[in-house]
Amino acid sequence: MGNVLTNLGSSVSQAVRGRKRKRGADESADEGGDGSDLLDQSLQTPKRKKLVSTAKYIYQALFKEERNSDVTVHALGKQWHLHKVYLSQSPYFASMFNGSWREADEDYVHIEIIDPKITIESLYSVFGSLYMDEVVLDPKEIVSTLATATLFQLDSLIDRCAEVMVETTTTETAVLYYEAACEYGVKTVKESTFRWLLVNLHSFYHRAAKWLRLISADLMVRLVSSADLYVVQTEFTVYMLLRYWMTIKLFPDEPAQDGVEHPQERYFAKRTSNVPFLATAEGAPFKSAFRAIRLQNLLNHHVDIQIIRTDKIIPMKWLHKPLLQQWTSLLTIDQSLDRLIECDDRVFLESCIRCGRILTENVLHKWRWTGFHFGLDLLLSSDTRTLRIRRHHRTENERLLSLRVKRQFLVRVSLASLNELRQIKHQQTTPIVSITLEKNEDTQLLVFDPELTFPVLVSLNMMLLPPPEEAPVKGGKKAKEKGTQPTSSSGGGSTGSERRLSNQSEPVAGGSSSNSSSTGTVESLDGGGSSSNRVLLPNES
Repeated sequence: MGNVLTNLGSSVSQAVRGRKRKRGADESADEGGDGSDLLDQSLQTPKRKKLVSTAKYIYQALFKEERNSDVTVHALGKQWHLHKVYLSQSPYFASMFNGSWREADEDYVHIEIIDPKITIESLYSVFGSLYMDEVVLDPKEIVSTLATATLFQLDSLIDRCAEVMVETTTTETAVLYYEAACEYGVKTVKESTFRWLLVNLHSFYHRAAKWLRLISADLMVRLVSSADLYVVQTEFTVYMLLRYWMTIKLFPDEPAQDGVEHPQERYFAKRTSNVPFLATAEGAPFKSAFRAIRLQNLLNHHVDIQIIRTDKIIPMKWLHKPLLQQWTSLLTIDQSLDRLIECDDRVFLESCIRCGRILTENVLHKWRWTGFHFGLDLLLSSDTRTLRIRRHHRTENERLLSLRVKRQFLVRVSLASLNELRQIKHQQTTPIVSITLEKNEDTQLLVFDPELTFPVLVSLNMMLLPPPEEAPVKGGKKAKEKGTQPTSSSGGGSTGSERRLSNQSEPVAGGSSSNSSSTGTVESLDGGGSSSNRVLLPNES
């Protein structure tokens, strides 16, 4: 123990003596040079410091207290005593003060504002932003601020408004922001809100009358016709959604409860006239939206066809050409005369079948979309990390299925995870791929990105038939051949209505639906039916 203390003491004394020697060396160096070189260098180097109070003083003295004003701006019945040098940051005022306008030599400017979205509050905010190096933007007033900034051509402020709108796109603001972006030409907001609506139209707006009634006919046409629309269940849900949307537009004063049938939704079927509703003057405003439906994909289940006939909304002559094409394709496949399915991306996206579902948990899911798919019984399965597709073929159902050894089709998959505002948190999309499967063969469609979180929205685009002969083929990018496909990432049946979901342990082509389960039970997502027995979407359960 004594040796330990002796050694420790020796180390400490050496350390002290070392520090003293070092200090003495520094002092001797100072005596030789007195640090004047370092001092000169420090004094000759400019130091940049921000005076935080400067901008605030300008804002307070010149804008709020209106000192030394050299121009009065009159708008919406209010006068602002401002300064030309600050207003000239706006090209609107710069051209006025520096050009041949009579206001260039005057100290009074009257602005006639006809845009109802521009308010006194938004004028105050925009004028004040010219005196500060920052601006506070209230999301509740953001459209008015955008309108005012657009009037005065303040590109920087428009960009800041766009950022706020993208960040605050929600159920309440999506349609409002989209319409404002179209009106004022803000491309980033238009694209962002449109993507939000593509994902949420079916998964959230499907029976939300309060928000669905805000969608205009033009916007609905764009949404319904887009291949990127996330369809929950099958194409027939698009028809059901349009019927509900049209009902709440026609009967705005009727109380509508979210998630259930509208009190007037049976109005169309109860009409005594045999004239299709869309052929009447009352139905004309909705014609373009129903025209945007992919009619050929509404004809895969007899119940769906019966509902369309009973509703008397769509003229039956609209279905003649799709029915003829479907029947011709069926006969061609039956005789093994069908050709290879290949087309450019545009043709695929314009005519593909759109199906989808919501995977609520990260467990095993198996499902199919029911209806007759030209002899193909396609089974989808999702485990914790992959999505696979199988050509399911059972001998007892062979009379309903294609007997061809190999069948080929095109497919594209999109997955999306949403945040609390139902904005796309992460999206994963595969390219259009060509898949050829033998009986009971399966293949992997994609591996989930690690960034995806549950619940996950799944959207499948499929082309099971060659495009019509008149459509251009081989004109663009060809589909890639079957195999494990790379994915690009960035941050037929119908909704159940008259057909109740029923549990079934044995998958059957075109059969009724079974409940989703993590035990491997197959769920068949079918559609059709009146809203009295409507099957709730996953988010409504």
